[in-house]
Amino acid sequence: MFKNYLKIAKITLALVYLVIIAGAVVRMTGSGMGCPDWPKCFGHFIPPTNASELQWHPDQEYNEGQVIIRDESLQVASRDFKSKSDFNTANWEAYTKHDYAKFNPWHTWIEFINRLFGALAGLGTLLLAIASFGYWKKKKSVTLLSWLVVFAMGFQGWLGATVVYSVLEPVKITIHMVMALVIVAMLLYLVFIAKEQGKLFTYDSKTTLFLIVVFGLTLVQIVLGTQVRQFVDDQIALVGENAKGLWLSNPTVSFYIHRSFSILVVLFNLYLAYRIYKLNLGLSKINWVLLILLVEVITGMVMFYWDFPFTSQALHLVLASLLFGVQFYLVLESYYGERSPKTL
Repeated sequence: MFKNYLKIAKITLALVYLVIIAGAVVRMTGSGMGCPDWPKCFGHFIPPTNASELQWHPDQEYNEGQVIIRDESLQVASRDFKSKSDFNTANWEAYTKHDYAKFNPWHTWIEFINRLFGALAGLGTLLLAIASFGYWKKKKSVTLLSWLVVFAMGFQGWLGATVVYSVLEPVKITIHMVMALVIVAMLLYLVFIAKEQGKLFTYDSKTTLFLIVVFGLTLVQIVLGTQVRQFVDDQIALVGENAKGLWLSNPTVSFYIHRSFSILVVLFNLYLAYRIYKLNLGLSKINWVLLILLVEVITGMVMFYWDFPFTSQALHLVLASLLFGVQFYLVLESYYGERSPKTL
């Protein structure tokens, strides 16, 4: 398993990005409450596909923890039992985490798939941590960080539960997103330090420092973007999901800062690319940074001027996550360039 550590790390990283993509789709489709409980979905490991499955029926077997919708509220079976001809309140307990009690099969299965990807990513991190014991004598940092990723994934799962319990409170969604990026950074670092053969990059201290500054600007821009997204969430709650033209009709100052700051981010990245090309540092991933930035800016403009067309929000979020990852890896390549050959 030790020999496959790097492969497992890359697969796990890909799975985490799949979770980010799935999460973006959940937000885009408004499916965050598709499963109103956690970690199960309406008390099932495999969610229901029809509303009738969530209705009370006479002469039916119910398992402890199974959820039904009755009188516009969630009711949880308090024990295993078989229902009789009349509904018996003694067999049921009201769900107290929140009062959201709606069923949409599309939303339910979109959210379920999101959770399934999360479980697969969690399994990937566990396998990675087990495989990391092969590094214990050689690089203890690999083993320690690998297990830290496992705990980070567990914490991320708990954050996911708090998002559901809060009925998608914007601040908690933002924290959930930031934690996903932290996990991405840890996995990228593990991929980097586990790789010991490849291209030797030329080290330049000024470029490395400037790259760190540019990466910091990206982090600030992502945080600003989450503030805009929180405002949009509030507007959706106020004017409805169908009134897209009103979502940014009277934006807060955070939107204008986010929009203007994007110009600074683009200019700094262009200068960074110029410096990398001029000094022939070999940091070719800057090309991906520029491409991602271009599409990111386009999606931002499309959302504002064309009232959030389908997939634009999800694409904007996923691109920001990809930009974060590529820039972070560039920082690693640049910082360690004079000391060891590394490549992804």
